Amino acid sequence: MTQIHQLTRRLQKKNDSKIVLLVADGLGGLPLKPGGLTELETARTPNMDQLAQRGVLGLSIPVLPGIAPGSGPGHLGLFGYDPLTYDIGRGVLEALGIDFELGSDDVAIRGNFCTLDENGLITDRRAGRIASDVGAALCRKLDEITIPGVEVSVRPVKEYRLVIVLRKKGLKGDVEDTDPQATGVAPLDPQARNTESQETADLCREFLRQAREILKDDAPANFLTLRGIACRPEIPTYEEVYGVRAAAIAVYPMYRGLARLVGMDVLDAGATLETQLDRLEAAWNDYDFFFLHYKYTDSTGEDGNFDAKVARTEEVDTAIPRIMALDPTVVIVTGDHSTPSKMKAHSGHPVPVLLAADSCRFDGSTEFGESACLRGGLGQFEAKYLMLQALAHAGRLEKYGA
Repeated sequence: MTQIHQLTRRLQKKNDSKIVLLVADGLGGLPLKPGGLTELETARTPNMDQLAQRGVLGLSIPVLPGIAPGSGPGHLGLFGYDPLTYDIGRGVLEALGIDFELGSDDVAIRGNFCTLDENGLITDRRAGRIASDVGAALCRKLDEITIPGVEVSVRPVKEYRLVIVLRKKGLKGDVEDTDPQATGVAPLDPQARNTESQETADLCREFLRQAREILKDDAPANFLTLRGIACRPEIPTYEEVYGVRAAAIAVYPMYRGLARLVGMDVLDAGATLETQLDRLEAAWNDYDFFFLHYKYTDSTGEDGNFDAKVARTEEVDTAIPRIMALDPTVVIVTGDHSTPSKMKAHSGHPVPVLLAADSCRFDGSTEFGESACLRGGLGQFEAKYLMLQALAHAGRLEKYGA
């Protein structure tokens, strides 16, 4: 257990407060031209702007300055877990997100269907974002793969995403991704980072060999890449370290898996922001902490669609009145990382943070955006400290020392 969690475990204070953490995935952005406005600053967000006028703003650093995080490290930081201490493989998160029970002998792998041209080069890393039913049918074909001495399971996740689980006693999961994160090049070969994981790398290589033959006629999803090859780690829960009953309301499996990993109850969230808010209202009396996740500010950024990200940011803004009608003690609006549409990728830029509570020291902000956050009272801070702020503003921490 980290030093932060040792401290929060000592200082836990029970009360009736309610905390809502609204995460607009990839919220941070960039202007298209120097001196312009970011997606968040361009969007019409009257509700978040009003919230900023009764709250305090800042910028969080997901991992370290300049480091572009994946969604796993980005969220772990928001949850108060040092992402450098808890390096969680994405395969584990995807598997937990679809309720796959991972055992101690399992290696979980996140797969992405992709498109290869006649030369074996990747032309689309996401296979045209195939529909979920198409991905499920392909997974059924891959689930027929057999490797002697190993139990192989293949399950669909959503659209082009899938999970592969290899089960054999003694397997380790320290293997490099096969996704080169680029088009016009061939998928990478699985490479073990240490001798203990060599067997897993060899098994991945054999799985891919068979998969290439099975999928050869299934363009645009005629191959797949492997990411986040890992075993499930030991990690303390929210109840242990913060003393709160925590619930997750997320649509995408990976984020549900992240929440389950840290001991949150993962609630049925439907498929839209509206159904997520319905679930929040229905569960309001049963929990102290709510993690509400919204994906599409990230995916539109990755697609390089500035206007679409603006529109999705405006959609997030519509959730604020329904959240505030529940009279939460603390509301935080932020992202897990920045995904500027200008870059079409996650970036290392600090992430906007808005914290509203009656106990805030207001900083005079009048709107929610990157420039305002740069001047905000929270300053720039590592994301792993955000939960301390949430707990403190909810009155859930005792005094430290005499």
